[in-house]
Amino acid sequence: MKDDQVQYASVLDVTDWRRRVFALYGAVRAESDPATAHAVWRAGRDELLMTHPASPVEDRDAYKGPEIGAYRPELRFEVAIDTDVEPVRWEVPSATDGVIPFTRAGVLHVPTVGDLDVWWLESYGGGLFVPVKDSLAGERTYGGGRYLLDTVKGADLGGDVREGWLVVDLNFAYNPSCAYSPLWTCPLAPTGNTVAAALPVGELTRS
Repeated sequence: MKDDQVQYASVLDVTDWRRRVFALYGAVRAESDPATAHAVWRAGRDELLMTHPASPVEDRDAYKGPEIGAYRPELRFEVAIDTDVEPVRWEVPSATDGVIPFTRAGVLHVPTVGDLDVWWLESYGGGLFVPVKDSLAGERTYGGGRYLLDTVKGADLGGDVREGWLVVDLNFAYNPSCAYSPLWTCPLAPTGNTVAAALPVGELTRS
């Protein structure tokens, strides 16, 4: 969220939004059944996008909620983080926050999907960031790609980072805020997060 865009949300609204996102993903991780966890996430994300004053959706009165694909268990993985990578730097210009710096911290070799770079946010707060752009981008998924993990914002599906692995569940891929409004500047999936697989799961573009 843009903390300085108070015409749409006060700083207290943004704080509440973030608390709710962290709580939502905490509830997701607490569920032992992935399909049930997905249902929890879907209901929570629907409510946030459709009703919360800090939602990136501009016209919430007309918005009918995101289209989200049916849960496909074969797209959930527990994947080791391969840290034997060159620490490439990625800098994303933004309209309000200057340059947002990332460094590649590893890569996830996701079966049947492809490789996804794991990025570390170098600015205040830190966090792991994994976007994904699939072959349906621009048709059934957002053209700039979607987000899978963004731990500084609470989007964390679990795993044991001390042991070096993450839960990678493509059913939880969601649109960045810029999918809803041109007022937002978002890091979009780079080449290392673009896969040839079709992923008609998670948050989709309404047909």
